[in-house]
Amino acid sequence: MHPAVLAMLMPALTIANAQDSTEVVPWEAPGISSSQFESHPAFDPLSRDFYFVRSSPKFEGWRLMVSTCTSQGWSPPQSPAFAGDGVEADPFFTRDGHTLYFISTRSTDGVKRKDLDLWRVDRTADGKWGTPQRLPEPVNSTGNEWFPRLALDGWLYFGSDRAGGLGKTDNWRARDAGNGQWQVENLGASINTAGNEYEPALSPDDSRMIIAADDGFYESRRSAEGHWLPRLKLPGSINVNGTEIGALFSPSGKSLLFARDLKTELSGEFLVWHIEGKEDWPPRCVAK
Repeated sequence: MHPAVLAMLMPALTIANAQDSTEVVPWEAPGISSSQFESHPAFDPLSRDFYFVRSSPKFEGWRLMVSTCTSQGWSPPQSPAFAGDGVEADPFFTRDGHTLYFISTRSTDGVKRKDLDLWRVDRTADGKWGTPQRLPEPVNSTGNEWFPRLALDGWLYFGSDRAGGLGKTDNWRARDAGNGQWQVENLGASINTAGNEYEPALSPDDSRMIIAADDGFYESRRSAEGHWLPRLKLPGSINVNGTEIGALFSPSGKSLLFARDLKTELSGEFLVWHIEGKEDWPPRCVAK
């Protein structure tokens, strides 16, 4: 978008209002951080377990991991009970903790898939995880799907490189219209470009959306009419080297946890942006 047009839109969309800050600090998580790449955090609302993605320092071979807070601190991360045989990533819990969405190339009907699809797994009556279910077409496609995030109004937001988008990878949303029929739509030119936009992270009240793109994080805010306003890039204290990924808002919406390739022996590590002052989040797990 031309700079002059963006300047006209600035009064309607302000990334940092009077209460916002741009302070970003490391999230110290002994037992979680390693020489591998840790990213895409998610906290189980019911068990308080910590789910995340661990991959190689080159961000390859993604696997979902889970750690429990114990009297000795965070437990050694392990694969969750529902882990499959493919790469798996992008965990997201519904607010009630009864469902976890993720992406996977796991086998279906005995055949390992080549493309990443959206999956969900529900808790059974005894609180354990059931059998994961692949979401149907047209939510999934013959392309790759990424980063499923469920909004308050029932729309499921996600990224995809499917045909029909505006660029290489776009952000989309889907909603069950009833009788097993799904409505799927592209988020449009205010969010998507000719490049890659692939991770739509919604705030708890659905008023703002963080978007991961080729060169870091952008933000869009929702208008009074409910439309997503043209995205703007977040400040340099958040976007340091363009590797920022896997954004997660705190339940209050006042903080954002994400990962960045630190280009050190620690590879990918977690950072927290306190958007509106310092709150006691993410949850701490301290050995007693």
